[in-house]
Parts: sequence; C-alpha cells; structure tokens
Amino acid sequence: MEKEKKAGNNGSIKKKLVVLTGAGISAESGLKTFRDSNGLWEGYNVYEVATPRGWQKNPQLVLDFYNMRRKDVAAANPNAAHTGLAELESDFDVQIITQNIDDLHERAGSTNVLHLHGEIFKMRGQKDEQHVCEIRGDISLGQLAPDGTQYRPHIVWFEEPVPLIMEAARITAAADLFVVIGTSLVVYPAAGLINETADGTPKFIIDRQIPALPVIPNLKLIEAPASQGVRLLKSMLAAYL
Repeated sequence: MEKEKKAGNNGSIKKKLVVLTGAGISAESGLKTFRDSNGLWEGYNVYEVATPRGWQKNPQLVLDFYNMRRKDVAAANPNAAHTGLAELESDFDVQIITQNIDDLHERAGSTNVLHLHGEIFKMRGQKDEQHVCEIRGDISLGQLAPDGTQYRPHIVWFEEPVPLIMEAARITAAADLFVVIGTSLVVYPAAGLINETADGTPKFIIDRQIPALPVIPNLKLIEAPASQGVRLLKSMLAAYL
C-alpha cells in the first residue's frame, strides 16, 4: 500500500505514526472503565447500559448513564500522555485511533483523531445513523431525531458492529510506526489492528500491566502508566527521525 506522506517544517518527509489508545490513557484524567471493577461501570452492569438489549429494555437508564458520563468527561482534563502525543505532531504525521469516547485527545491538541467507538458529545437517531449532531447537555427521553426516533448516544455499544474498523485498518496498514497505549488488547475488533501493520513496522505497547502476548515481531514493551510511558516513547522515537 502506498503511504501518504507529509513534509515537516524543514522539508523532510514525516514518518506516519499511528497510535491506538484505550481507557488506560484517560484513566489518569480520572475517567474509569467498567474493566476496573469486575464488569461494573460506575456501579452499573455494563450489559444494561451499553448494549442494544439494554437500550430496548430501559432507555431512560441508558440515557441517565451517558448523561452522567458526559458530565464526567466535561469535568476532566487531558493529562501528560494526551499532550505528549499531540506534541509529536511536530516531528511525525500522527494519527490517533482511539477506543475512547471522550474528547481529551482533541482538547490536548491532536488534530487527527478517529473514534472507533463513538463520541460522548454526539447523538443520533436510530434509523438515520448518518444524522449525527453535537450534544453538550443531557439527552432526554422523548427528544426525537429528524427520522422520528428517540435520540441515542452516538456510541458503538457492545454487540454492535464497529463502522470505522475498516478505515482504522487502512490507516494502520500505512503506518511507519505503530503504538498501542492503555488498552488490554482484548476488545475486538480494535485489538486486531496490531496485526494489520506491514511487515517490519516497529511497534510499541505502553500499559501499566502488559498482558501475556503472542510473539509479535519488532515489538517493544513499555510497562508504565500512560503519561510516563509516552515520555519514554518520545525519547525512543528520536531514533526514527
């Protein structure tokens, strides 16, 4: 696959750095995930608030849950891992692929962010999935989209397909360098992206506790919290400039 290239400030061609991020990068900003507490997410059973079945059974509960998540994200701030990745844009063509629904990458200054699992500050109807609009406050039961259906969070729930996974795979295949930060590599299909990298692509995994992994060529492990890990990564990436 031919790789798109961007020129740096000195006219040199920037290497394409693709970064897959998960909940671990936002945990240092105070945003928790259900995996922190045995299937409970802020006291809720994840299958009651993050599946189509849960939505059909009790839409008010689901709306209440995501309305609270929206407030949590609004109150959170980007941490050093987010800002560190944004700073890498001065030397690399950085593309973030995130499993997170928060906007902390954007607020930190990253300019190319693909949200695999949706965005907390957006909502859509249930028939016309292309009509997506911004929401900063609460979504109310009875608040209807132009297609006549109840507005729902623009979130990819468990048991739903991931519409952007093919785009993410295309981006990953074009990477000169591939980094995974703060994800356990057990949530598919996102976890399979590391296998989409071209042969010989240097790969890095940053996580507080790196799980047992199959043999992956050209892989460097950085077992550290996200902010510390990104700081170490930046020093390691100097070798590829």
